[in-house]
Amino acid sequence: MIDKLESIRARFEEVGQLLIQPDTMADMKNYSKLSKEYKDLEKIVEKYKTYKNIVDNIQSSKDILAIEKDPEFRELAKTELDELSDQKDLIEEELKKMLIPKDPNDSKDVILEIRAGTGGDEAAIFAGDLFRMYQRFCEKQGWSLTISDLTEGSAGGYNKIVCTISGEDVYGMMKFESGVHRVQRVPATETQGRVHTSAASVAVLPEMDDVEVEIDMNDVRKDTYCSSGPGGQSVNTTYSAVRLTHEPTGIVVQCQDQKSQIKNFDKALKELRSRIYNIELQKHNEEIGAQRKSMVGSGDRSDKIRTYNYPQGRVTDHRIGYSVHNLPTVMDGEIGDFIEQLRIAENAEKIQGGE
Repeated sequence: MIDKLESIRARFEEVGQLLIQPDTMADMKNYSKLSKEYKDLEKIVEKYKTYKNIVDNIQSSKDILAIEKDPEFRELAKTELDELSDQKDLIEEELKKMLIPKDPNDSKDVILEIRAGTGGDEAAIFAGDLFRMYQRFCEKQGWSLTISDLTEGSAGGYNKIVCTISGEDVYGMMKFESGVHRVQRVPATETQGRVHTSAASVAVLPEMDDVEVEIDMNDVRKDTYCSSGPGGQSVNTTYSAVRLTHEPTGIVVQCQDQKSQIKNFDKALKELRSRIYNIELQKHNEEIGAQRKSMVGSGDRSDKIRTYNYPQGRVTDHRIGYSVHNLPTVMDGEIGDFIEQLRIAENAEKIQGGE
């Protein structure tokens, strides 16, 4: 572990020197990449400095015990040695976790899309419940959530809702939510009191910027139309809403939450970059999956990942076989426990796979 930490420290110093070179500063794509690497390495290097300081202090305490005869000084040295040893063990564990390879997208903001699946009106209502669950989770994390597009269900909820979530390490936490979420409950429209099973799909895409995903704008068709829904006097009177179609892939994105067409265009373009990136990511995951299938999953929206059983008050994550019996609390945004368990499972896979 020490050898690896020393190589990281050396790379950190090297990147620091590269960042102040004129050639690097002239290349925005390379500068952005190196800046991110520097920020990521800095956290490990600072923790390593603390670790080395503790190791030095442990040695000093041992030296005192080896030569000191005074009982009081010896007792103080022993107490300090015990405390330092505990700190050393704790930081060693933290460093081991930090050395586990991270997804380079973990620090990015995300585009969250929720779509009603099988189950008709009840599926749309459930999609709305999921959106409120994520909305509450974002509030608890101190993240900001902005809706960019939505289609309401005829009986409530949403047939589709797309939003942007911004904050610290958003993708690193939200990426585990991609897939099919299933609900088992008696719908409000059910007259016989029977339990129905409905579903909604969730897609979490890391938000990509122009230096990471380049798009030939000649391949993009731009359409404008009148916004619908909340938004003030400009709704249905100005062509502020934007729809972008990427001709090579057939991807269509739209944004109507801003009164300004330019702002809607910028947001739609960001989403388009993220969706194009996600296609390449899925191809990459499929190639990896042919060699080793991940327990946590690749974020494929076709994978059934979680069931919300209302009669039993139970929520089960099928990827790790983890269940809790506090469904109302979960639907109020308390999903951190699931995310932590999935992170542990993902880290265990990485360690086992030698990644």
